[in-house]
Amino acid sequence: MEKETFVVTEEEEGVRLDLYISEQYQELSRSYVQKLIKDQSVTVNEKHEKNRYMVKHGDHIEVLVPSPKELDIEPQNIPIDIIYEDDDLVVVNKPQDMVVHPAPGNYDNTLVNALLYHCKGKLSSINGIIRPGIVHRIDKNTSGLLMVAKNNNAHNSLAQQLKEHSITRKYHAIALGNIKEQKATIDAPIARHATNRLKMAVVEDGRDAITHIKVLERFQGYTYIEAQLETGRTHQIRVHLSYIKHPVVGDETYGPKASKFNLKGQVLHARTLGFVHPTKGEYMEFEAPLPPYFEKLLKNFRDRA
Repeated sequence: MEKETFVVTEEEEGVRLDLYISEQYQELSRSYVQKLIKDQSVTVNEKHEKNRYMVKHGDHIEVLVPSPKELDIEPQNIPIDIIYEDDDLVVVNKPQDMVVHPAPGNYDNTLVNALLYHCKGKLSSINGIIRPGIVHRIDKNTSGLLMVAKNNNAHNSLAQQLKEHSITRKYHAIALGNIKEQKATIDAPIARHATNRLKMAVVEDGRDAITHIKVLERFQGYTYIEAQLETGRTHQIRVHLSYIKHPVVGDETYGPKASKFNLKGQVLHARTLGFVHPTKGEYMEFEAPLPPYFEKLLKNFRDRA
């Protein structure tokens, strides 16, 4: 028997308990997870809940799994771009096309594999063995800044700041079409898509979601923008820009299926990240330069202007 404890992040809340646990234990079937819940092998904040319970940000979920399959996440010597590091945390500039943490069929070459090697295993344990140190995530095909906790005290502090929406998170993106307003706020609730559970959507009774948009540069048929998150829902910027009919260039999930620029994914980069240091109590802010794929596309547009 082995007990695992998980803390629900802001991006994960609002899904059924059985689905949440299935996503943590990718090797367990949904029906097996439901049986664990029925057999009271799962507690939420030390209480037994039903399969349909909707998990909330900050919930402490304990799962007791009989004879679990051992997951062996190996440290790997993969070069990563460290922007800042001390005894409490790491700020890393994740490249496009890199998965943040292991998942079925992809247990190697993730950011977690690289961090385990770089930090010699000294990462927070709050989110279990699959996601050590991971406080928040960005998509595989989104590049840019992530903060990673080296210990549980730092993790709790950073997670609380995320919950309070006090962390500065500014992204740069290139959107399809001409966004006319110089500045705009998109205030539209987000939840999982009604029929496609891999997608998010603007839904009337979804979770509050607010994105502030600022136009940086306009081109023929495209707009270079900065998007600042006030909340942090899954795929928030991508969903919001698609909602206003200006999806991110290269986003085949929320925009056109084909791109004429030979891109690996959406042109979206987590440019600025700011937070209060968990130990020092000082506000710190970091910026990651635009990656080559992004600069190349901007140059393409500017040369055509």
